[in-house]
Amino acid sequence: MRALALTVAVVAAAVWLGCATDAEARRSGRAGSHVETGEASYYGPKFTGRRTASGERYDPRKFTAAHKTLPLGTLIRVTRTSGGKDGPSVEVRVNDRCGCTHGRIVDLSRAAAMRLHMLNDGVASVRLEVVPR
Repeated sequence: MRALALTVAVVAAAVWLGCATDAEARRSGRAGSHVETGEASYYGPKFTGRRTASGERYDPRKFTAAHKTLPLGTLIRVTRTSGGKDGPSVEVRVNDRCGCTHGRIVDLSRAAAMRLHMLNDGVASVRLEVVPR
């Protein structure tokens, strides 16, 4: 019983600290300074309706994404890059976690992938930036 109470207290503190840190970054303007480059992929149809890390169900028509470490609810701008030039971009909300490997930094919903013209390719080079609220 004591171990359960300790576990609940630790989880509550972690959630509280994580939310405070994210809010502080948005207020200070540092949120927009987070930039990553790598590759994006997108969710296949088998994930439709499954629960995401945020608890909502994956909907391929919404502009959402999975990221390994950014706080859930963070808005990010994903821009397709090719040969040093910027292509189309899309803003998405992080609502899931990914086990991104092999240079992949984000998994996008089908709607976001369509906006980046990457449905045929499956994977695309991108730059992502946190969008200050």
